[in-house]
Amino acid sequence: MAVSAARTLPEVASVADIRSRFPALERTEGGSPVAFFDGPGGTQVPRAVADAVTDYLLRHNANTHWSYPTSVETDAMLAAARSAMADFLGGDPAEIAFGANMTTLTFHISRALARGWAEGDEVVVTELDHHANVDPWKALAKERGIVVRTVPLVAGTAQLDLDAFVRLLGRKTRLVAVGGASNAVGTINDVARIAAAARANGSLVFVDAVHYAPHALVDVKALGADFLACSPYKFYGPHAGVLWGRRELIESLDVPKLRPAPEEAPDRLETGTQNHEGIVGCGAAVEFLASLAGPGGDRRARLARTFAALQGRGEALLARMWAGLASIPGVTLYGPPPGAPRTPTVSFCVKGRASADVARALVPRGVYASNGDFYATTLLERLGHAKDGLVRAGCACYTTGDEVDRLVAGVREIARG
Repeated sequence: MAVSAARTLPEVASVADIRSRFPALERTEGGSPVAFFDGPGGTQVPRAVADAVTDYLLRHNANTHWSYPTSVETDAMLAAARSAMADFLGGDPAEIAFGANMTTLTFHISRALARGWAEGDEVVVTELDHHANVDPWKALAKERGIVVRTVPLVAGTAQLDLDAFVRLLGRKTRLVAVGGASNAVGTINDVARIAAAARANGSLVFVDAVHYAPHALVDVKALGADFLACSPYKFYGPHAGVLWGRRELIESLDVPKLRPAPEEAPDRLETGTQNHEGIVGCGAAVEFLASLAGPGGDRRARLARTFAALQGRGEALLARMWAGLASIPGVTLYGPPPGAPRTPTVSFCVKGRASADVARALVPRGVYASNGDFYATTLLERLGHAKDGLVRAGCACYTTGDEVDRLVAGVREIARG
């Protein structure tokens, strides 16, 4: 929804206050403060998260489940992080598993699920998704004889063809893999509707929330997911992956694991020794977001206030960016326009200029934006930019209107040649 003058947003920390918590924002380029628009590929990290990682490594570092103090402290800190992520996703701590990244976790779950499937069983994926939620399922075609069917997108709007999706569901559909939001063009999918159709068909639902989770507070129950994965480094945390799964499913999965490894949920999903400092940092990232709402209410309530306010700010920044870029001759924008369900992430091209050239030309202006296919390879093929890719600019909690104006002004100069 677009921001309106009548809309009342909850009060949270000001943008200036938020920015003061990010040391990276002190960086300059060509005499200008750097404007980081690379958040869809990984946000900057607040001091509180870095401090939590450092504190763990320097004062509590140990392996788990032993009797001496640092091991006991490690167990407690990992449990606290698991609880924080459960609040973040609307689940239970016993349903939260950590891993190296979303891609690795998805491969792990896909193989565990497929051990119970038969040749000819089907998985539905989409053309809009990052390939981390496509290729782990396609690998099962080679490994297990699973049939993969693909939901097409409507290229003009970069939205999924939901009528085609319903037609793809059948008696052999074991799972639907869908993204919460497109990391390339910002489209937010109607996951609840997709999940309801899948559930009515007797199919499981795996949600890639990597790009969705930084911009909308996840509620796994409302979405109707069976599994959901996200990446804390996209919402101000360290490089790690998080998987939520319904507890009864986690406990029933035939997961590849070592014989002496734990059998209980969620530990049975976590292969080997985990990245303890990264997990602690994940919990700290959730605490950072909750802290922006100030006191009052439990952590989930504070997160809800934070996300409501940041979503409103993001919508205003998106509208400003979209209007500015759309006014430049030779610039083509992709994805739904402001007012449609989407994140404040915009991808575009400049006529006659390679995406890498545009991104490089923005650097001396103190603007950092990414370019390429962002692993949404099929989507870029459908948009006609498989070879060169697009330029992508995403707004984060620390983005300002002035930074958006600097981006637009830089692209305007580049487009003029």
